[in-house]
Formats: sequence, C-alpha cells, structure tokens
Amino acid sequence: MSPIEDPRFLLRQFLWNKRYAYALSILSIIASEFVAVQFPNILGQFTNLLDKGRMNSALIVHYALLLLIVGVVAVLLFGIGQFRNGQIGRRFEYDLRFRLFAHWELLSTSYFRKRSIGDLLNHAMNDVRAVREALSGGMNILTNAVFLLIATLFMTFRTISVELTLVSMIPMLFVPVFIIRFGPRIRDASRQVQESLSDMADLTEESLAAVRLVKATANERVEARRFGERVEEIVRRQMAMIGRSAVFQSFIPLMGSLSFAIALSYGGYLTLKGTINLGDFVAFTMYLGMIITPLQQIGFVINNYQRASASLTRLSILLGEVPEIADAPNAVSLPQVNGDLRVSLPAFQYPDGQHHALEDISFEAPAGATIGIVGRTGSGKTTLVNLLPRIFEAPKGSVYLDGVDIRQLRLADLRRAIAYVPQDGFLFSATIADNIAFSRADATDEEIMAAAQDACLAEDISRFTDGMHTQIGERGVTLSGGQKQRAAIARALLKQAPVLILDDSLSAVDMATEKQILGRLRELRAQKTTIIVAHRLSAVRHADLILVLEDGRLAERGTHEELLAQAGLYATTYQLQQTESEEVSA
Repeated sequence: MSPIEDPRFLLRQFLWNKRYAYALSILSIIASEFVAVQFPNILGQFTNLLDKGRMNSALIVHYALLLLIVGVVAVLLFGIGQFRNGQIGRRFEYDLRFRLFAHWELLSTSYFRKRSIGDLLNHAMNDVRAVREALSGGMNILTNAVFLLIATLFMTFRTISVELTLVSMIPMLFVPVFIIRFGPRIRDASRQVQESLSDMADLTEESLAAVRLVKATANERVEARRFGERVEEIVRRQMAMIGRSAVFQSFIPLMGSLSFAIALSYGGYLTLKGTINLGDFVAFTMYLGMIITPLQQIGFVINNYQRASASLTRLSILLGEVPEIADAPNAVSLPQVNGDLRVSLPAFQYPDGQHHALEDISFEAPAGATIGIVGRTGSGKTTLVNLLPRIFEAPKGSVYLDGVDIRQLRLADLRRAIAYVPQDGFLFSATIADNIAFSRADATDEEIMAAAQDACLAEDISRFTDGMHTQIGERGVTLSGGQKQRAAIARALLKQAPVLILDDSLSAVDMATEKQILGRLRELRAQKTTIIVAHRLSAVRHADLILVLEDGRLAERGTHEELLAQAGLYATTYQLQQTESEEVSA
C-alpha cells in the first residue's frame, strides 16, 4: 500500500493540514479547564472565611458572582473547542468515505467477485464512523480529561499540599500497566464485532435483492432464521466486547476511589493536626472528585481508541488493495479512435479459474463493420467481449485497437472509445433521462430523446406522466425487462463511441422492436464498429462476420449465408429457432 492510501497516513496528513484549527479548539478546551478548576479554590477561600468568622454579605455576593463568571466562561470556552473538534471530525469522515469510494471505483471487477457488497458497506458506514468518533468525540473528551487532570494537579500542588497529592495518587500508578495489558483484548473483540456486522450486512443485502424469490417460494421463515443466527452471533461478540470494556472502564474509577479514600483519611489527619486548614481540605476533596471524572473519561477514550484501531486496520487492508488492471507505465493515448479491432487470442483463463475460458480466438473488425457473436450459454461470448474494454485482462498482444495493443492504451481513453451494453441493462435509481445521459452529463433533453427514439423507447417514455423525468426506482424496478434494455441501448447510443458492444441486450425485446433497433443501428453506425452478442440469430444475420463459439473455441465463422451453407452448428440452431418462431406465430 502506498503511504497516501493508508488511513493512518491520511489521518496524520489530515491532522497536520488542520493543525491550526485543532490548536484553536484544544486551546479553548485547555483554557476552559484552567478556568473550571478555580471553582474548588474559590469555595476553599469561602470556607476559610466562614470558618474564621470573617464572612459578610458583600463577600457572599462577591464570591457568588465570581463563581457565576467562572462557570459561564468555562462553558463558553469548552463549547467552542467541542464544536470545532466536531466539525473537523466530520470533515475527516467525509474525506475518508470519499477516498474509499474513489478507491472502489479504481479496483478491478475481479476484486468485487471476491468481496460482498454488505461487507464493503460496513467498511464505509461502521468502520469510518468508529474512526471519526475517536477523532472528534474522543479528541474532545481526551483533551478535556488530560488538561483537567493537569490543571487539577497543578492547583493541588500549588495551593494545598504536595505531600497529600502524591500520597493520594499512588493507586493511579497501576493504571498504565492495566491499559497496556488489557487494551489489545478490546481491540480484538471490536474487530470480531465488525466482522459479524459485515456478515449480517451481507445477508441483508442478499435477502433484499432476492425478496421476490423468497416470497415466491414461501421461505420468509428460513430467511428470518438465517438473519436471527447472524444477529445472535453479533450479540454474542458484542457482549464479549462489552464485558471487556466494562472491566476496563471500571478499573480506572476503582483506582480513583482508592485515591479518594486515601485522600480523605490522610487529608483528615493533616487537618486535625493543623497542617492544612479546613478550607484547603474542602477544596482538595473537590479537586479529587474532579480528578476521578477525567480518569473515567480517559478510560472511555482509550476503550474507544482500541475499537477505532481495529476499524482503522480493516480500512488499511481495504485501501491496500491494488487494481489488477491499470495503466501501463508507458501508456499512450490515441488522438482519434477509428474503431479498427483485431483479436488474436491464444488462450484466456480467469484468475480464479481452473481451465481456459477461451482458446484460439482470432478475428478482425475494421471500422464500420458489424460482428456477430453467437453460441450456447457458457460458450464464452460475454468473456470475449469483456476483454475488449479490459474488464478482464487479455494476454499481451491479444487485442489491438487501431493497431495499438489495448494494454498499452490509457485505460480511461480505451473505455471512452467503447460503449458497452450488458444483458441485464443495469439502471440507477434515478430518472430515465439521468440514466440515458449517464455517460454524457452535458447532454440536452433533445439529444436524450433522440437516443431514446433510436432505441425505440421514445413511445414508452411518452406514456409516463413525467416523461423522461420519471423516477424509475432501484435498478429500474418500474420498467419492464425490454424497457430496461432499450434504456441501456439509448445510453450507449448517446455516447457515440467508435466501438459499440451489445452483449445479448436485445433478448427481452420482441422481434418487431429488435428489427427496428437493428435497422437504426445500421444507419447510425455505418462508419463505426458494432459487436452484437446474441442468442437469437435474427439479431446477427445482417452482420459482416459471425463468430460461432463452442466451449470457448471458435467453432465456425462467416456471413449468415456462408454459415447456413456449412450446415454446422449455426445452421442447426437457425433452423431450430425458425421452427420455434413459426410455431409461436401459429
């Protein structure tokens, strides 16, 4: 992992960049504590005057106003520091989440085949929040606690008794030892809790995505039981963490109570001896009470920091992932892409595969050509077209665009030159217009409607109340399968890329609509390269070259007429589809 991707480096860099803002907030909190510790001193002076019979009405008013001023100033200063720390923590939370999302966008698709959406969301939500809480809330509490402790000890040393203060602090010597030995246990418990939360998020995302299947098969109870098991595991691990946290946070107040008992005993003895007066003893007991509070707060903050450390480690692992597909060190740009494709692929195997997915595939697609790719399910059609935009990495020297190995092209330039339409026609939870204009944010409504017209979607859009500005729900849930595919095709056509890939993206439209779309494609892309993957052979019969794949190999190639004349797999499939079509028509 490069240092700039490490969350710890980001945290240090962020704190350095915000050092003046942090200095202001910390100074405000420090000032508030040194003002607040005047309370016991003022009350001690008041008690001494009472004890000596020197109190009068004017002095009572004086000390009351003094306490009021001290209280108001302390609260204002602390509020300013707390507000500024909170602001800075939220900004870091934003920066870290943005870094996470930007990093996900750079990672290759193979990474997401190994990681679940729920786990990634848990990183973005719970882990980032834990770090932010430690940074802002923890910083507030820790600054407050440390400097309240320092200010209190300073006042007890300076105004009361060094001897009494040192004796009272003996139990606190055990606190650092306990922190060092017990802190890692809390960190481990927190990591286990976060992992359990990721498991629950995985199951939730999966179940909600499959809610129609769950209901269709009446498996609601099964899913509820599975979810309950995950939640029980979370509770079990959380209880273990809570138990460890409770022991940790109880130990420091326990030491504080021992200190208080020692101070009360020894301080009372010194008061009876006359070594210190009554007012000093009252002030010291109040100071000791003020010491116990920051000790408790320090225990709470250390506990939170241990948990945040576990989250920071998880984030470091995530940001340490590097994209498998990236720009070559000497990547080049093409000033103008014509769309000439040449493929000479000896073999391709997925990184986690056990055998070759493709073998001995070669063809050429000059600019303006239409290439059809057909074959049975699992024959390697989608794998082949995924190599062109480098969704998966082909071997060096296997795929060329305008005579340049695509592995030597800048990745962004390559993908801008290719418009890819997958079979599922993925749509975002936005308007129809937003989905069509996804690759061209500057497109006008007229351009969007023209693309919809070319994809035979304009008539459907006109039937919606809000037209192209209709919200289509998550993944386009309000649209039919055919409408989703046509919206995705319109999005690709609006991009006007030199190379267009339709990966079985006409499968959900009827034959008449398919014919209209193909006719428009021939007109619009006469000078551009088009690759059509299809199960229905009617979608590719007009292609300049048709490739027939079988078990990852090129079984046949030629035009529609040439393949029919070969009387092979293509001809058999075509005859079967023709028969089925005639039966449906009848």
